[in-house]
Formats: sequence, structure tokens, C-alpha cells
Amino acid sequence: MIHMVGKNWRDFFDVVIVQADKPHFFTDCIKPFRRLDGNGDLRWDKIKRLDKGEIYKQGNLFDFLRLTGWRGSKVLYFGDHLYSDLADLMLRHGWRTAAIVPELEHETKVVSTGRYALNLTWLQALTGLMERLQTSRDPDSKQVFQEWQKEREELRVMTKNFFNPQFGSIFRTCHNPTYFSRRLCRFSDVYMASLSCLLNYDLSYTFYPRRTPLQHEAPLWMDQLCTGCMKTPFLEEMSHIR
Repeated sequence: MIHMVGKNWRDFFDVVIVQADKPHFFTDCIKPFRRLDGNGDLRWDKIKRLDKGEIYKQGNLFDFLRLTGWRGSKVLYFGDHLYSDLADLMLRHGWRTAAIVPELEHETKVVSTGRYALNLTWLQALTGLMERLQTSRDPDSKQVFQEWQKEREELRVMTKNFFNPQFGSIFRTCHNPTYFSRRLCRFSDVYMASLSCLLNYDLSYTFYPRRTPLQHEAPLWMDQLCTGCMKTPFLEEMSHIR
């Protein structure tokens, strides 16, 4: 910490805990907090409060909550493992949680490329055209439909290979979110590739959840439109929104 932050690194933290032994720190209530002296040796006096500038070892979440009074949605906890870090804190204690997902850096680079955007746009458009054409029963329409079906499958494979030829994206399987992605949305309020991503935002910035239309709902916003939609409600009224 001295090399990364400086000699006064303790000033940036209200409480410093080392060797917490996660995930047992969140579930056990046996190990008490012990204070480390300047030489890194354990002090065996009973901990009645967690003082700023001191370093504590082990402990447990129940004593931590009792000594700090930090409870519920006032706490935002950062972790890089959904189950050993975030799940229990969110489900049992109501903490806000932020997931660190390093793979997100590669994923965002892929989805930001023009080639990926072009493939995905045509894939969506082709799907919408197929939805309309499949009601036609004449031979020519059936032949075109089969050709589009083959092209659509090729686009799906190509889009997957942009991320990883063996596994594709860790967040999406073609159109559907992966199991990891569903668990990530269940156990984290926000996720990012690195904690340094927050440097781009002001301390008072609020992250609002985005409304994703369900299968039976009509998309209302321009970034949710699909070529297969015959009519979008309130489209004329929304046309002036930028």
C-alpha cells in the first residue's frame, strides 16, 4: 500500500482489516478482531471499537456491523466473486453491491467496434424480416426464407466468435443472457471492469437502472427498436426527443 498510495495510505480508510478469511468472515461469528501493532504483531486486548488509522486482523461481519453501525443500503461493497463476496451480503444484510468483472474490458472493446455493430444490426434486421416473411407460403418466399435462415445462423456464429471462438461472450449466448450474466444482475447493483472506472464519475453521480422491455411489451425507446416491429406506440410523439 505504501508503494501504491503513499506513506499516509491509512488516511484514506475508516477501517483497515487484513486476513479476514472470506467467505467465513461473512458467515461465522467466532473469530474476534485483533489489532496489529506497528511491528505487525498481534495485540490481545479486547476490541471495543474500530479506530481509524489502526490495522485489524480477522474478525467477523457480525462484530463489524455492531462496532461500526454500517447497515443496509447505506453500504456499497465491492467484490470480484459473486458467491463468496456479494451474494450473502446482498441477500442476508441488504448491502448494495458492486461487482468487479475484469473480462468486461475485453467485452466492451468488442461491442464498440464497427464490425460488431454492423453484424449485430444486420442480424436484428434479418430476424425481423424473417418474422414477416414466414407468413408467406409461396415457393419463392420459402426459398428466400431458407437462404435467410442460413445467413442468420452464420451471423450468429460470427457474432459469437468476436468474443471467443470456443465460448463466445461470458454475458450473452446469442440473444439470451448467460447464467453468469443472470447471477451478476441478481447479486450486484452495478458492475465494472475495474474500480478505476468510477474515476470517470462525480461523487454525487447516480446510476439509474435501465428498463428493458419484456417479451410481451412493445419497445418505446429508439435503442430498443427491432426491425420486426410493425408499429411503435408514441413514435410520433417521441420523434422530437434527442
